[in-house]
Amino acid sequence: MGRAPRPKPARLAEKLSRIRQALGLSQDEMLARLSLSDAGGMFRSSISGYELGRREPPLPVLLEYARAANVSVEALIDDRLDLPAKLPARRKSEGVRRAAAPRNNYSTKGKKV
Repeated sequence: MGRAPRPKPARLAEKLSRIRQALGLSQDEMLARLSLSDAGGMFRSSISGYELGRREPPLPVLLEYARAANVSVEALIDDRLDLPAKLPARRKSEGVRRAAAPRNNYSTKGKKV
């Protein structure tokens, strides 16, 4: 007595891609953001497979996408629900470090410049 296969969410791939793009991340950066690169042999091709609908992400991946987008997992997998019009975006300065301005070790006090 087997169970009927559960239907795959038709819009999941589109939603996952939209989240990554809203965050301004490449697939490699999204993989790092998911913090799951060591778990289960996840690779960039995994992210691509999820976004193209060729692979179905496991629950831990869905949970991390939902956290990144500040939405429920239900919003990801329920085709009747849309993602919010405005998703969290990566701040322009996020991940960018400013170099310290070089300090000069001499004084110009009293000298013509």
